[in-house]
Amino acid sequence: MKNQMKFVVLAMGVAFAAPAFANDASIVGAWSMTSLQFTDANGKVAEVPYSGQVIFSEGGTLSVQAMDANANAAPTTYTVNGYEAYYGPVEIDEAQKTFAITVESSLVRDLIGKRLVRKFEVTSNQLVILPADPSEGWRVTYERR
Repeated sequence: MKNQMKFVVLAMGVAFAAPAFANDASIVGAWSMTSLQFTDANGKVAEVPYSGQVIFSEGGTLSVQAMDANANAAPTTYTVNGYEAYYGPVEIDEAQKTFAITVESSLVRDLIGKRLVRKFEVTSNQLVILPADPSEGWRVTYERR
């Protein structure tokens, strides 16, 4: 009887823990940037000294903040003075490993209303985000918080 009770307790523990383990493959959560890489037209990969975070909420929103260590960084499509910040509703396609955000608010006002499609890879506590168009030549890696 004692062994049966141990088995029941163990089985219940595994059953309740299984959903938590299943979420390890989910993009939903808070992530801290560990690297940003750009590939130039000649195929040379360069590491850019960025820091930041991305948050995919369970409610279906995405929030991004990132900063170039160089305070004098030139503006880009996504940045002003080396800083990037935007958020909005996000559609995640776990099967296709893509997501699309419709930018609702952004530091770069030209992004507001745009739909940005990205590819992603999640492995345990690491997230890699890539552009849908590989010619954009960037790759961002995050670690789960």
